[in-house]
Amino acid sequence: MASRCKRFIRAFGPWDGLRFYARCKWGHPRRLHSRKYGTTIHLRPGTSDQFTFGQVFLFQQYDIALPFVPRRIVDAGANVGLSALYFAHRYPEAVIATLEPSAENQAQIQLNTAVHASRMRHFPMGLWRRDGALAISNPYRSHDSFIVTETEPATPGAIPAICLPTLLRELQWDSIDLLKIDIEGAEKEVFAEGYESWLPRTRAIYIELHDFMQKGCSQAVFRALSRYRFSLSLRDENLVFINDDFAGTP
Repeated sequence: MASRCKRFIRAFGPWDGLRFYARCKWGHPRRLHSRKYGTTIHLRPGTSDQFTFGQVFLFQQYDIALPFVPRRIVDAGANVGLSALYFAHRYPEAVIATLEPSAENQAQIQLNTAVHASRMRHFPMGLWRRDGALAISNPYRSHDSFIVTETEPATPGAIPAICLPTLLRELQWDSIDLLKIDIEGAEKEVFAEGYESWLPRTRAIYIELHDFMQKGCSQAVFRALSRYRFSLSLRDENLVFINDDFAGTP
């Protein structure tokens, strides 16, 4: 109990930390107004939002020292926008592009990142190896475990798929400083082909692999990255890759 309380205080300061701890312990918080972050964090009861909140803010899984200050961030698999909010606060000069295929989650992203709206670029799409269309399935009945498969654009409920080269053109970026990927197995497709145009121009990657959802994810990712000089470290559920040839200050 004491350890969890300390995590709240470390994440949000003494007053808000104690208040948030009490609300999370004895209730199901929907809105937490944070002085530190200058905004209200919106969490949906009965979903995985509170678990994601814990990962991002209490366990600080993205509190990673980088050899540069990111100014161009892609958050692929943005879920409800908590990681995007964290990045926006940590890197106040950064522009952040979020990709999230779920319309319901997209609405939450808008709420949770509204305070930084001028620096946000939201894409209601799934990241894939090429542009096209995807269908969502959700066998784990969780708001943070959407699995996508390729489909025809005319399929009912289909959502747009976008590849990183197209995303970079849309953003008018020539490089990515920080690429966070948590896309429930679709990383296998993203790293399968076409990575030659964007991977060597990416400074850092935070990625969670999902071989238990899609076999071959790790193999595809490591095969692609092995062609370049990336250093590897671990942070909680994420692999952290730093591009040794492109990691200087932007």
